Amino acid sequence: MPTTELTIGGMTCAACAARIEKKLNRLDGVSASVNYATEKARVVFPPSLVVADLIATVEQTGYSVVPAAASETSDAADPLDAARQRLLVSAALAVPVILLAMVPAWQFESWQWASLTLAAPVVVWGAWPFHVAALRNLRHGEASMDTLVSVGTLAAFLWSLYALFIGDAGMPGMRHPFEFTVSRGAGADAIYLEVAAGVTVFILAGRYFEARAKRRAGGALRALLSLGAKDAAVLAADGAEHRVPVEQLAPGDRVVVRPGEKVAADGVVLDGTSAVDVSMLTGEPVPVDVGPGDAVVGGCLNTAGRLVVQVSRTGADTQLAQMARLVEEAQSGKADVQRLADRIAAVFVPIVITLAVATLGFWLGTGGTAAAAFTAAVAVLIIACPCALGLATPTALLVGTGRGAQLGILIRGPEVLESTRRVDTVLLDKTGTVTTGRMSVLDVRGHADTLRLAAAVEHASEHPIARAIAAAVPDRPAVASFTSHAGHGVSGIVEDRTIWVGRPSFLAAQGLTPLDLPPSSATVVGVGWDGAVQGFILVGDTIKPSSSDAVRRMRDLGLRPVLLTGDASPVALAVAAEVGIEAGDVIAEVLPAGKLDVVRRLQGEGRVVAMVGDGVNDAAALAQADLGLSMGTGTDAAIEASDLTLVRGELTAVPDAIRLSRRTLGTIKGNLFWAFAYNLAAVPLAAAGLLNPMIAGGAMALSSAFVVANSLRLRRFTALH
Repeated sequence: MPTTELTIGGMTCAACAARIEKKLNRLDGVSASVNYATEKARVVFPPSLVVADLIATVEQTGYSVVPAAASETSDAADPLDAARQRLLVSAALAVPVILLAMVPAWQFESWQWASLTLAAPVVVWGAWPFHVAALRNLRHGEASMDTLVSVGTLAAFLWSLYALFIGDAGMPGMRHPFEFTVSRGAGADAIYLEVAAGVTVFILAGRYFEARAKRRAGGALRALLSLGAKDAAVLAADGAEHRVPVEQLAPGDRVVVRPGEKVAADGVVLDGTSAVDVSMLTGEPVPVDVGPGDAVVGGCLNTAGRLVVQVSRTGADTQLAQMARLVEEAQSGKADVQRLADRIAAVFVPIVITLAVATLGFWLGTGGTAAAAFTAAVAVLIIACPCALGLATPTALLVGTGRGAQLGILIRGPEVLESTRRVDTVLLDKTGTVTTGRMSVLDVRGHADTLRLAAAVEHASEHPIARAIAAAVPDRPAVASFTSHAGHGVSGIVEDRTIWVGRPSFLAAQGLTPLDLPPSSATVVGVGWDGAVQGFILVGDTIKPSSSDAVRRMRDLGLRPVLLTGDASPVALAVAAEVGIEAGDVIAEVLPAGKLDVVRRLQGEGRVVAMVGDGVNDAAALAQADLGLSMGTGTDAAIEASDLTLVRGELTAVPDAIRLSRRTLGTIKGNLFWAFAYNLAAVPLAAAGLLNPMIAGGAMALSSAFVVANSLRLRRFTALH
């Protein structure tokens, strides 16, 4: 079904997000997820609906909404600037009001009226966004955090007006101290102008710093999206160059990339050599040497020579765009624990209003003064804040996934984080994961035509071993009737003879007379024709330098690394010994379909399995594993089936990815603990009359600020080198 992303304005707490999500999900066939931290809704909807229907539903709920793509190109004023201006003006007016209430020695004759003059603009204009949102929610029979703030500040302000104009607080010389209890002096109608102004300023400050921190949290993704080149020098057939916007590039175009320029799109180098800075993809600072035939990725910086690149992928198909899309999808998702928090936030505000009314009634019913009852009720309204609950998961996910993207680690969604915590076994596909995947011919034994005829057949195959054999004979004969026997070998007709190439056991099954197998730790490929095995080709792979270090780090994390390969046991054991994997943890001679069976068998033994692979034949196992990790150098099928994509092709990215995921999950749990603990502790204190409403407002703002600041610590996560 179609999917769209909407940018929603006017959300002020998690209850708002929960309300919009509920309204959208009531539409037939719609599945919506609304993220308070990113201010976006990701909606899957049936063809019977259009985006305009979704927008109308959100607007009827009382919020502004535009398609996400339109919001990114909008020239509207920065809301953060407006919030800062409102905060500064309100603070300048509120500070004298607070000081007059706190310091009796500064109270002059008719100081109350001066306080009223300064506080009125703060409560009316400064808190105007809260009042508007509260009124909008009231029209829809709903309540949100804005309702609590609006009711609390207006109650304090209106009570003060009553005391000044009708009660005895307006008498010249009336003085009262600022106290941390509900008592304001016996026999006098106390004023609460400092509470109304102070709470407004504290919450405006909390909202401003929260918004600024959320913007910082999403900075990594914005930086990723801005990395692409803006234009490119296209090389025409006559050799002339002309610059065009990157949006006009098409596959097959040839572009010139000079030193200091960014590669405009994904492609292959046709001419020239250079060193390309790929740190924006992998997080690795060392440039990579490229030359004719090498692939380059759009957005990477050419640091040295001139390159001519033939474009292969543009726009949304480029690797940079795919990375950004994966990160966006991860940030818009919700873990189960966040859905629980959202459900709580949705009913939290009505419960708080009920508690505030009950507090007022309790104090009045037990003989307390009206001032005491009023102060306690207002404190309950102000102190209870579902904002921290709504920010706990998405801000940590926002920062964690963004930091991962900077390090070349793409986390597909929040549910992945829980999987990383439970993993105890890591299956490592050998070729392309533990090793470079670049095979080469080490030796040839047997008939003189063994390599030449094998290369002719293998030239039609895409297997790494086949490519290595084919590359060893540039001038090879043609093949006809090519057939691939998955996981076993290939066959074809070359020079009027049927040539069989593959595992020695496969050749024996075809009835070919066997030849003595040479002892070797390399991969042995048999070649046969005319009813017999005529020779062997020994093919070897190179182990990545970082693989042994990666295996050690996995063990340090409490993981059990297991080598999984289709190669013969001697080859697999030799590789395992070199990287530090025990012989008992080697599973060799596994066919592509067998990898899935291995994952299921280990899961059946009670193990929580992570699978690391890079090929099409790993996709099923990656999907079946409790945690699938795909090397970004692998195929699109493997990346699509995985939970984590490791853009840099080194195995050390695996422990780094698991460390980052676990750290992000730990931050989420810490945020939720403090968000719940804050409300559980603060609301009873407020109801008991032990919190001044202004202090409650400051504490409420600090709770959200703490959650966001705690999440921002993930920006300091570093990969181990």
